[in-house]
Amino acid sequence: MTGREPLTALPRELLERPEVRAALAAHDFGTVFHLARAEAGISYSLIAAECGIKPERVGTLAKGHGKVTTFEKIVRIADAFRIPGHMVGLAPRPWETPEGAADGEGPQRREFLKTSAAASLAVGLPELSRPSAGGRIGSDLPDKLRQRTARLRRLDNVLGGGDTYRTYLGEYQNTRVMLRHRSYTEETGRALLSVLAEQAQQAGWAAFDSGRHAEARGLYEASRKSATDAGDAALAGNALAFLAYQGLQGDRQARQDAVQTAARSCVTAGPDAPPGVRALLCERLAWAHAVAGHADETERALEAAHDAAAEVDGAPQPDWTAWVDETELQIMAGRCWTELRRPLRAVPVLEAALARYDDSHARDKALYLSWLADSYLAAGEVEQAATVARRALDLSSGVASVRPRERLAPVLRRLGEYQALRVVAEVLDVARG
Repeated sequence: MTGREPLTALPRELLERPEVRAALAAHDFGTVFHLARAEAGISYSLIAAECGIKPERVGTLAKGHGKVTTFEKIVRIADAFRIPGHMVGLAPRPWETPEGAADGEGPQRREFLKTSAAASLAVGLPELSRPSAGGRIGSDLPDKLRQRTARLRRLDNVLGGGDTYRTYLGEYQNTRVMLRHRSYTEETGRALLSVLAEQAQQAGWAAFDSGRHAEARGLYEASRKSATDAGDAALAGNALAFLAYQGLQGDRQARQDAVQTAARSCVTAGPDAPPGVRALLCERLAWAHAVAGHADETERALEAAHDAAAEVDGAPQPDWTAWVDETELQIMAGRCWTELRRPLRAVPVLEAALARYDDSHARDKALYLSWLADSYLAAGEVEQAATVARRALDLSSGVASVRPRERLAPVLRRLGEYQALRVVAEVLDVARG
């Protein structure tokens, strides 16, 4: 659910340093990993998640032991760090701006970015040798499935749930069939149940994003059961957080129930959950409190999320928490203060965070811009609200998600009171078209 350049993208000034250029030319990625952590603050666990390398292997390479030699890994590292192809002996990567479109905007450029991202992810998916009918599942399969799930999760950065739901659902169903009809050890069975819970959440999120709310709830409930059976408290807590997030769309009682569910998600995961998990669940709790109108509780939950995020120090974190970083927490704070009608607090953090968001992640940026437009309107800045709403509409064009337009609808209705203003009339005309 991140809307940025890859979290591992290296600053241009670091890429241009002579020692980095030399290391890249020699495919000495251990040096790159070390500098990424020491000078760009990118944890080894995040590098591992983005590059498809085990965390301990990243640490070993960073210490100067071993080399990356396979073409697939070199491609994945180049894409994760946004290293231009020529620097590592590759042809230009799909994400490098096509000739003649350096300053391109709008749906055509976004379609290129979506297609190239999907193709890149498909190439990087781990190949699985699935057991034959009645065959025994090896102990290595759960880890391969988890890597595959992590790679497929990146599709959500650039595609809406309408595009990804069937893919995610298919992965979940395949794993469920294996659990029912194959043999395995008890330990492997627990690991497979944990993967199944993760896949159910991924499919549930895509269902929710595409407006399939009944399917989403069913998948979240199935995820919770699988995670509980697997003894995976973190994933069980996250399933509850998803259920709470969905429940916030209901009436007042449903929102109050959702607050209780969000609080229970934190308790379920427990105080010993990885800090990335606690940061994610606390920010979701903050959102639930904000929607319910609880200002003090919102602030406390946001502080807890920031405190947890500050504990992340390079230790491996679940891949499904990798998108929760300082920018995400800032945006959540801005969303919360918008809901609580505190525009003077919401606007600065949303403006600062959104300035760092890439337009190729159109769904999320459009959603977050809708809260910015909402806060400008609450502050009486009608023209600015209309300008931001127009930007959100442009970004959401062609995105296979129901949420941006649903979120913009009340903002546009309130803007209708000011349609005598030219900028407002123009955005309302775009919305109708």
